[in-house]
Amino acid sequence: MNIAWVALVSVVLLALAYRFYGRLVGHWLGEDRSCPTPSVLFKDGRDFVPTRPSVLFAHHFSAIAGAGPILGPTLAACYGYGPVWAWVIVGGILFGAVHDYSALSVSMRENGRSMAEVARQTLGKPGFLLIVLFTIIMLVLVNAAFLQATAMSLTSEYSVEVLGIPKDQTLLATREVGGVVKARIGGIASTSVIIVTLLAPFVGFLLYRKNLPTVPAYVLTAAIAAGSIVAGFCLPLSISADWWMVILTIYVFIASAIPVWVILQPRDFINVQILYAGVALLVVGILAAGLLGEHFARPAVSVEQLQQGNEAAGCLWPMLFVTVACGAISGFHSLVAGGTTAKQCWMVRHARPTAFGGMLLESLLAALVLATVVWAWTSTPNLGFDKYRDLVWPAAGTGAKSNPVLAFAIACGMLFRTSLGIPVALGSVFGILMVEGFVVTTLDTAVRLNRYLLEELWLTVFGVGMPGFMKRIWFNSLLAVVLMFVMCYFNAFEKIWHVFGAGNQLLAAMVLLVISMWLLRRKRQAWFAIIPAAFMTLTTVGALVWLFLNEYLPAGNYTLMVADVVLVIMAAAMIAMTLHAFATKRYARPEAVKEST
Repeated sequence: MNIAWVALVSVVLLALAYRFYGRLVGHWLGEDRSCPTPSVLFKDGRDFVPTRPSVLFAHHFSAIAGAGPILGPTLAACYGYGPVWAWVIVGGILFGAVHDYSALSVSMRENGRSMAEVARQTLGKPGFLLIVLFTIIMLVLVNAAFLQATAMSLTSEYSVEVLGIPKDQTLLATREVGGVVKARIGGIASTSVIIVTLLAPFVGFLLYRKNLPTVPAYVLTAAIAAGSIVAGFCLPLSISADWWMVILTIYVFIASAIPVWVILQPRDFINVQILYAGVALLVVGILAAGLLGEHFARPAVSVEQLQQGNEAAGCLWPMLFVTVACGAISGFHSLVAGGTTAKQCWMVRHARPTAFGGMLLESLLAALVLATVVWAWTSTPNLGFDKYRDLVWPAAGTGAKSNPVLAFAIACGMLFRTSLGIPVALGSVFGILMVEGFVVTTLDTAVRLNRYLLEELWLTVFGVGMPGFMKRIWFNSLLAVVLMFVMCYFNAFEKIWHVFGAGNQLLAAMVLLVISMWLLRRKRQAWFAIIPAAFMTLTTVGALVWLFLNEYLPAGNYTLMVADVVLVIMAAAMIAMTLHAFATKRYARPEAVKEST
């Protein structure tokens, strides 16, 4: 099949879904555009900040996307593009977009409260505590996976021979490892991330203290993004992955505690310029490659590919559905929606384009990444499925580390060279910059969300007798980053990714169940949330059981075994409480809910 069909069909289906299904979901949710939003009602300058829609979308999209729509499809490419593409499009429309839009709408209707607080209304204090604990564990896994992905993107290097550049070139810094000359493409992203972070407070000052208009703000942030990349080529930094983990841990510790307008929002707004450019470049590159007659060397589905995928990543069901998480549905998105976006959304009418539209854009990105990776690693010279497997799914006992970031970057380089004539080295660097831009923005947002949840947990457990230090923002931020660093440092990326994916999808199922009860309480249509909730619950519990029996138990990985078992127990408890609430119709009792504004 011609590679261009993936982009064309995806764009058409996702656009139609936004136009028709998005409006229908809004009707079922009871969207009322006359209601004041929490950001206006409770404006405090720190967390509740009315935000112009362009900046809000930039923050929300860069936070929810993270590395998920890039790394998930890259990891799942071992199954072939057919099953993964189907899951990305169908899951993105019927599961992910519904989940994100519903979570944001319900949180805004509940004065910016988290999904855990909404769950308290129908499941009581035990349900609240269960979701908070589950979410904290899941966020630790999210942060650990993305911290490691960030370190990979900022330190990636690959053979100049594969990149198609001469050994004596001066565009990229190189070093020799075991007789192989490798280009240090991650050093450019290292310089870029530092410059963007240092200039973020200046941009925040102009946006929120000087009210810089939207168009000049776009021009300024685009210039900063481009300038940081140019500076990266001139002065690439060389820092080890371990030191990057330490530096990033310190950064997110600070960023998660200070007001959102200082670093979080402006940094997202700068980074999203790179991300928008990346999505546009992938679309243009794939369409151009299609016009040149480029096609997939393998069929959409084949028994051989499914066997190879099963050997690398696990059984197609349930493992595909947790390997591709953020590109189809992600529980983490509900945390962003209810944790930061609901507190910054200026008007109700901004919710649908931000949440429903943001999820569909993420699904499009995932489809484009999938097409790029599958085509590049199976249809271009010097590459091949065996090399892809060695890089992304290295065999146990080889000592090699999984690096899907580099696999995606190289695929970008090959696509842009073939379709647009851009050198492989430059295209690969841009791929690295896309990943870096997503993962760092997700890291600081996720740690901030974990800080919120820890504060809610201590208040619920200890009440008025809560020790003073537990009230401190800096204490909860420190606890969140310490847990993140420990989990990241002692576990391989591909091992963390699977348990994170399962936990992430299970959280999405829990949130959809909570939303279903919220809707039933108001006598509204709820099947559009109940059906995906049931499917994701069954699938993710199955994935956790499979991981325990086939991965963690044989390897004796006690850390991930414990995390797996805890997630299964919590899932069972959540299912039991939800079924009890449905059976007794607790959601329908007047005392079970405090009506919101």
